[in-house]
Order: sequence, then C-alpha cells, then structure tokens
Amino acid sequence: MRTFGAEEELLIVDPESGMLLALADLMLPSLVPPKQPATGVRGTQKPVHEGADFSYELKLEQIETQTRPCLEYTELLRQLRQARVLADTAARAHGGRVAALATSPQGSATHLTPNPRYMTMQQRFGLTVRNQLTCGLHVHTFVESPEEGVAVMDRMRDKLAVLIALSANSPYWNGAETGFESYRTQAWNRWPGSGPTMIFGSLPVYRRTVKRLVESGVLMDEGMVYFDARLARQHPTVEVRVADVCLRAEDAALIAVLVRALVESASREWNDGVEPAPVPTLLLRMAAWQASNCGLRAELLDFGTFTPAPAADVVRALVDFLAPVLEEQGELDLVREGVERIVAEGTGSQLQRGPFRAGGLPAVVERAVELTTQGAAAGEPLGGNVPLDRLRRG
Repeated sequence: MRTFGAEEELLIVDPESGMLLALADLMLPSLVPPKQPATGVRGTQKPVHEGADFSYELKLEQIETQTRPCLEYTELLRQLRQARVLADTAARAHGGRVAALATSPQGSATHLTPNPRYMTMQQRFGLTVRNQLTCGLHVHTFVESPEEGVAVMDRMRDKLAVLIALSANSPYWNGAETGFESYRTQAWNRWPGSGPTMIFGSLPVYRRTVKRLVESGVLMDEGMVYFDARLARQHPTVEVRVADVCLRAEDAALIAVLVRALVESASREWNDGVEPAPVPTLLLRMAAWQASNCGLRAELLDFGTFTPAPAADVVRALVDFLAPVLEEQGELDLVREGVERIVAEGTGSQLQRGPFRAGGLPAVVERAVELTTQGAAAGEPLGGNVPLDRLRRG
C-alpha cells in the first residue's frame, strides 16, 4: 500500500453571522510548538503541531491543514478530524470558528495575506486574486519516481471529474445561489495554469511543458502550475487537486482512498503496457464542468464513453473499476459503503441546502461549523505512525 496524505483549506468565520474573519495571522502562532516560534510578519513558514502542519493561504480568512503520510483510512481520518479541531480551537480563541466550506456563502471583503509573492500575484492577476477565496482538498499519494508519477497522471486524467461530483460542497458564493454544486471548480479554473492536462507521455515532456508555461510569462513561477493532478515539488507524490474541501471529514478520507486506488491502478496499467485513454482535453473540461454543475443530483459524463449517465451509476462504475486494487488493500467494502452513504445522504452541497431553506445563509455556515469537527473525540491522539521523511509504499 502506498502512503497518502491530505491538505484541507478551511474558512474562518463568525459563528453567529456566518461572515468571514481575517484571523489566520492570529491563529497560526498558537499552532507552532514552543521551541519553534513564529517569525516574520504573518510569516511564511509552515508550523508543525503534534503531527499536523498548518499554513497560511492566499487570504487571511482561510487556513490550511496538512496531515502526515498515512497507510490506512482510519489513520488519515483521525488526523483530518484532529487537525480540524486544532484549527477550530485556535479560531475560538479569537472569536471565530472554522468551516469546511469550499466557497463562502456570505459575501464580505477579504484580506490578502501580506506575503511578497501574494502581493505580486495581486498586482499581476487583479480581480482574480481579489475575488479568490476557495477551499480545496488536495490528496498526495506516493510514487516511486517522477516517471511513474507522469505515467499515473496520464492514465487517471479521464476519471478525475467523478471526484469533483463526489466532493461537491460549494453551491453558494458571496451571498448568491450559484446554480452549481461545486462553484469552487468554476472559480478556481479562472487561473491560467489550472484544469485538466494533455497526455504527456514521458517525464521530459512534462518537465518541458511546465518550463514553457513559466517561460511564457503568464505564470509567475512553477508554483502556479495548478493542474488537476501534478507532481509535487517538495514530496515524492502525485498531488490530485480537483476536490472541494468536504463538510464531513469521513468524506475527505474516502476520496483520498479513491485517489490512492486510482494511482495504484494507473501504475499497474503503466507497468502492463496499457496506453492512456486518448480522451481530448476539451472533453475532460466538459466532464469537469458537468460534475461542477450537477454534482450527484443529475447526470455526469461517463468516464468510459463520455456520454451522459446517471451520476450515481458513474460513481459506482468508478468503484467497480478500482475494485481489484481496493479489494487487495482491504478497502472495497469501506469504499462501497462510503459511496452509498454519500449517494443516500447527499454531498456537502446538498447538505447545505436544508439549513438554507430553514434559516438562510447564516444557518448554512452554522451547520457547517458543527459538521466540520463532528466525530473528533476529545483527547484523541493526533498524527500517524509514518514520519514525514517516510513517504513510501507500506
């Protein structure tokens, strides 16, 4: 089994009004161990706390959590829950809470984190940066080599849109009903380096493509290569970036398990000489748009035929496709049960609509705050048993 981990971006909100609060610079010092004090004005380091990492994001109204590498679903779920609790505790100390919402239901001004790179981005990208406040779930999965990583990305690119639908958690945007289940996907894809990619075919082509994108002058640096799946720059992992942050930590852990299975399945195809499905990138954009628009409430584009099919059937087909790997890793029953639970109870987007009907946007945020830390046991130990420098196969 490959190690895997997850990054979650969380909103910082007023628990009563649901409005955004710019508290990240006040919260992060309390998440730094005593022997590693925060440095600099709203610093750029990534503090570590009992196995979880926390960092600034583009706006002071959000905070990012990062788990340690894990081997099992239960281990990852524990880390996700406890990282959320730690972030929420830090927010409470300053009158706020954290909410696992992929976009802010309430409209309010946002504040750029005063980092030189972010300031340059604002000058370069204008309104895109001023309006940018989205929260995603990024899943990292170990790969043996960059060559394997590119081969994996080539062979799973046609299936990533299903994860957008399964994680959809952003129907409201700055006070408005968007008509989308994952409006974060629409907002995020305004960046020039975002979205699905072509089939690279080899590591040199991938490297050359990234180099040319940066040399074009449109992107500031390699950090702005926001592909749906990319090689991580600081870890031996493939990073899948398509999912909304999920209201429920168990949904996030489930999607991470699916990503790991996608990586393992794609690697086996590569080793067996199976070529990537020659799906045009434009068609992948159509699949992503449809998943963003409809989530699980209507039809998705089937990842085999790219024709419309009931969303629940497409999600189940993905599980069936990954069944050999999931069964071998002892996760098939867990995944089937988790997917059926989401199909029956609804995605985060669907779960937001009940509170909205009852009490409007403040009620949406209030319920989201409750669900964000639901299931975390008081005093439960945080962190897995795989050190940061042991990203590997188990």
